[in-house]
Amino acid sequence: MKGRIRKHALQTGLIAALLPLAAGSANQDAAPSTGTILRTATDLPPALPAANATTSLDIARFEAIAETLVANGRIPGMAMAIVKDGRILSARGYGVTDVRAPQPVDAHTVFRLASLSKSFAGTMTGILVNDGVLRWDSHLTDFVPSFRLSMPDAAQQVTVADILSHRVGLPHNAFDRDLEGNAGYHDLTLRMANAPMACAPGQCYGYQNVAFSLIGDVVFATTGRFYSEEVARRIFKPLGMHDASYGLEGIEASARWARPHVRGRGGWVSLMPKPNYYRVAPAAGVNASISDMAQWLLAHTGHRPDVLPAPLLATLHAPLISTPSEIRGASWRRDRLTSAGYALGWRAYDYAGHQVVFHGGAVQGYRGAMALLPEQDLGVVILWNSESGLPSGLLPTILDSALGLQGGQWLDDDTLDASEGLLYAERNGVPIGTSASAAKASPP
Repeated sequence: MKGRIRKHALQTGLIAALLPLAAGSANQDAAPSTGTILRTATDLPPALPAANATTSLDIARFEAIAETLVANGRIPGMAMAIVKDGRILSARGYGVTDVRAPQPVDAHTVFRLASLSKSFAGTMTGILVNDGVLRWDSHLTDFVPSFRLSMPDAAQQVTVADILSHRVGLPHNAFDRDLEGNAGYHDLTLRMANAPMACAPGQCYGYQNVAFSLIGDVVFATTGRFYSEEVARRIFKPLGMHDASYGLEGIEASARWARPHVRGRGGWVSLMPKPNYYRVAPAAGVNASISDMAQWLLAHTGHRPDVLPAPLLATLHAPLISTPSEIRGASWRRDRLTSAGYALGWRAYDYAGHQVVFHGGAVQGYRGAMALLPEQDLGVVILWNSESGLPSGLLPTILDSALGLQGGQWLDDDTLDASEGLLYAERNGVPIGTSASAAKASPP
């Protein structure tokens, strides 16, 4: 009971601090908040003017909200980037990399991206399609002849677009529990031959990590280079994503990186990253800084046509399959989303009548979310190094501000929403394949 009272007091205090800031962010001319934040109204930096004078974004206020989120250890650290009209309006770090050996998070601190990595897989494939060496309707078995599914002739039907839009036909999160149990990627792809199927390929949506990563085999067969090497060559390097890498070795080799954190009895506990989901690199292998992600947003808002031409972006962002479960979950989803679908490594939403391209991710003490608002030429990405859901409401708060929407109070919603691209295959909050007692004894 005391624990619940303390949690309620923490949430109440946070809501009190954040709601005035969120309300002020809806209007550029709103009076500065005098709420309890790390910086006072008098020493807040002025908001950077956007190239489009019609914007209502108050960058300084969003940065102040981020400062509040890391205040008093609510979360260990986070980073946020906002780009608009081809300009980086903000790309900063907040809080610390590790509660045990605190160093400030800065623009070059590397975070694990989890399922935000899927957008790189779709884009890498699109570049090869644009090169003319691959087609969206190319069949997987043309590149991986040994691939099998349990339904007769189903394996031969799976296309490149099916893989990237989660339409392989397998049940949701197939083999994630085995991946969490240290099974190897290659062994799991072989097990698909005997796995039950939810539908024929192309006919239904079932979110995947292992099956999604088959696209890495296609890239290798097409280019003769390992998937991670090709992404570095065709995406990281030309976009100037100098901190970005793949895998556990990549993040550990970073000059500065944020450790994952889980909740312990005395507060936040930092861990070493687990290798499990790094084994499915296309689904969850990327590490990047907020400086890197600002460049990623600029490219996907159309400002790097030398790397990602506009017709390719339109294809990558267009929904291919409906995902109605995305409309449930966090309060901003219930109130703002009227339809949801999956594209090619991205999600596509109708957000109060406006197109939003989105992806979220989470794995072992890391969380992240990113969104594009094409009509406003706006991109936002938020990364944080804890299992907290508190920062989740900042992204829809920024979208609401850009669109002039009123009434949303998303910063008091700290529920962790499984529809935001969580990697864990969870059942009642416990990863599948993990007993309740084991879950209590050790962090996820």
